[in-house]
Amino acid sequence: MVVSISLLLLLAILAVVFLRNGGLRLSHALVCVLLGFHLASTSMAPTIHDGLAATTDVVSSLRP
Repeated sequence: MVVSISLLLLLAILAVVFLRNGGLRLSHALVCVLLGFHLASTSMAPTIHDGLAATTDVVSSLRP
């Protein structure tokens, strides 16, 4: 558990650094994908899913 949390934090920090630099390369995209897979296996996954679903509902209800 400690190793997966440490890995999750490392991947999250790397993803933020890569996105701030503005140059998203293949290696950066792989880090982001790995971060997504690790987040999906945590207890935060249902909360993230519910938040994305709520955001999608709000955006779809907006009228231009």
